[in-house]
Amino acid sequence: MTMRVVFMGSPAFSVPALAEIIGAGHEVVAVYAQPPRPAGRGQDDRKQPVHEFAERAGLPVHTPRNLKAPEALTQFRAHDADVAVVIAYGLILPQDILDCPRYGCLNMHASALPRWRGAAPIQRAIMAGDTVTAANVMRMEAGLDTGPVCLVETVAITADMTTGALHDALSSIGARLVVRALGALERGSLIATPQSTDGVTYAHKIEKAECRIDFGRTAEEVHNHIRGLSPHPGAWFDVGPVGKPERIKVLRCALSIGVASSGTPGLVLDDQLTIACGNGAVRLIELQRAGKRPMPAIDLLRGFALGPGTVLNCTN
Repeated sequence: MTMRVVFMGSPAFSVPALAEIIGAGHEVVAVYAQPPRPAGRGQDDRKQPVHEFAERAGLPVHTPRNLKAPEALTQFRAHDADVAVVIAYGLILPQDILDCPRYGCLNMHASALPRWRGAAPIQRAIMAGDTVTAANVMRMEAGLDTGPVCLVETVAITADMTTGALHDALSSIGARLVVRALGALERGSLIATPQSTDGVTYAHKIEKAECRIDFGRTAEEVHNHIRGLSPHPGAWFDVGPVGKPERIKVLRCALSIGVASSGTPGLVLDDQLTIACGNGAVRLIELQRAGKRPMPAIDLLRGFALGPGTVLNCTN
């Protein structure tokens, strides 16, 4: 038996799961994604990655701005779905929508629940210095990522892993978990275990202001901050004259073992972009100037003066 599936997702993170569901032979009766939005230099409307993939696969795509209108519920009911699979969709599902599919709604979430419920679990886990996270499939309910967990697979967060690398790993693992969950649902053997009430944390959306690097923090905290925001939205520092500083993103860095803090956070210590922090130092490895491609530190230094004695995130 195959399942009649409504798939709800928007970013690239969700695409592998949709592909796996199709590959497993399930009938995807509809795909829901966020509406196209202005993007790029021309600010032309751009479809979400799930939207583009679904159209290439010949699937019907719906892009409502909310699911609260009566016509949205009528349309959803008309799909006569066995189950909805929701992955990083971006809209809250009202209870009437949650109740529509015969076997309910399943969500794949990228954290070791109940830690990091919410919008930015991958970034928050790395920024906090976590050494392990997980992909899991849960049954959805009205609360934010509060549903009972059906399947889970843990993933180690290595010392230099960026959000980009962890994103890709969890996307792939989560896609396989979703197909396993659908198979168990078909057989009537999908078991859901309530989440613990201990250890609940929330992964709030990343705000622009928190992307600025604070070199006054410890080197380890700065390192986690940079890799947790790489490649998007990117941690950054300002350097340059008063009134016209340039913003530079840091995409990759490393802890400088054995280098003591100079007492001046943000001070460039050598010609390899080793930067003093509140305690210890980090070496900047890959950076990106505004409007330019990512580049190794050595290439940045050829065209931009960041020699020893420069203080980052300061203007002069």
